[in-house]
Amino acid sequence: MPGRHINDHQMRLYMKSRLTVSKPAAAAQAAMSLASAYRIENDPRLPSQKALPRGRRRPDPLVSIFDPEIVPMLRAAPGLRAIAIFEEMQRRHPELPENVRRTVERRIRQWRALNGEDREVIFRQVQEPGRMGLSDFTEMADLAVRVCGVELDHRLYHFRLACSGFEHVHVILGGESYVALAEGLQNALWALGGAPREHRSDSLSAAFGNLEHDAREDLTHRYDALCAHYRMEPTRNNRGVAHENGAIESAHGHLKHAIRDALLMRGTRDFEDLGAYRSFLDEIVGRKNARNIKRIDAERALLQALPDTRTADYEEELVYVTSSGGFVLRKVFYTVPSRLIGHRPRARLYDDRVELYVGGTRVLSLVRGRPGRDGKHGHVVDYHHLIHALRRKPMALLNLLYRDQLWPREAYRQMFDYLCERLNERSACKLMLELLSLAHDRACEGQLAAILSEDLAAHRLPQLKELCARFAPDLASLPQVCVQLSPLSLYEALNDSCMGEAA
Repeated sequence: MPGRHINDHQMRLYMKSRLTVSKPAAAAQAAMSLASAYRIENDPRLPSQKALPRGRRRPDPLVSIFDPEIVPMLRAAPGLRAIAIFEEMQRRHPELPENVRRTVERRIRQWRALNGEDREVIFRQVQEPGRMGLSDFTEMADLAVRVCGVELDHRLYHFRLACSGFEHVHVILGGESYVALAEGLQNALWALGGAPREHRSDSLSAAFGNLEHDAREDLTHRYDALCAHYRMEPTRNNRGVAHENGAIESAHGHLKHAIRDALLMRGTRDFEDLGAYRSFLDEIVGRKNARNIKRIDAERALLQALPDTRTADYEEELVYVTSSGGFVLRKVFYTVPSRLIGHRPRARLYDDRVELYVGGTRVLSLVRGRPGRDGKHGHVVDYHHLIHALRRKPMALLNLLYRDQLWPREAYRQMFDYLCERLNERSACKLMLELLSLAHDRACEGQLAAILSEDLAAHRLPQLKELCARFAPDLASLPQVCVQLSPLSLYEALNDSCMGEAA
């Protein structure tokens, strides 16, 4: 074509056509001029063979430092980053310009390709359907999810089948514990409807590595028993070799990207409660599984059948309810109804809750608390358990150890501080307890909190009588139950008829 250089392909096409057609025809087929055809006849070399090698257009800026300085650094510390070497060269040679950084990185990359150490090879594996399932935990702090206005400190338990890609996640509020692993794994297996023949995890080495030897052995036996219950062979990857769990490690990144995108499209990272956030995650994972539904169904047919029941996914301890109206478990104080004082219920610890059993009856479920990062005791306080006792001893509120945890909402705490400023201590405590009692008796905690916020904004004291009247039961809305009593003669007639039939 005019204005363009002849390339190797055109010349090969011309030479091939020249075997059967004339010189002008071959030139036309190769899209070149007849003059170019004559030049090719005189010099049959390809254009690429005629081109001279490209030489350096400017002096090499690294000629005096690469071999004598950079290469010894690469030999002494093979893991040294190129940017670190460049910054060190700039420190040693201030005249080295900034725009040679890419040259340094390219030259180091070439040197390592020719003289560097052997690198680890990742061998791709053929995944057999129904053979392997993998578990791992992943941190979620960087997503800044908020529940009830408070940033949720949590991680996700992530289960995945290596062959079909079935996934299941479970929100974990504590650490990488056996309870979290057992609960998340069993939820995944029962949602899947079967169990693989092998279960791989690195959570035990990560979660229990700081325990004593006996405790670590006990938890290892419990994990082995969990796998035996589902007839799975427990395996673990080598410590610090994450790519051995590549089928789950790489899926962490894809899952977190999907959650981040869904949060951006949702427009907010706030959720009303933990249940709403869990439903949000289930919907995301459900969409991912729907894309692989054919492969999942094919692998589900090859899974082992589940046992009749789940195995224990909790830890159990006996606790003693003291006269303080609660018990201490794992450096956390929990309040309970005062009728349990003096009893020794069994406490079952799950990742997100504590359930109390008296005999074989479950009497209470509490949100699981955890001690502070500074090692101080934590408190899980429910004002419903204590309000009647506090009304009899109102001054106990003033210096109560866990007073900050007593308030169900922020408006109550702010109102108590305001009452302490405006009233004497006894009046402030008494009025505050009456407000809490009203919220408890009339089940109006949220509505009362909104009214207290309005009072605080207007700098006025709450009017207890008006509030009691406002939240009093509406007599007109109460059903009228009319009971019509049957005369006793009807029962006598019924009795006589029964006696007659029996005779």
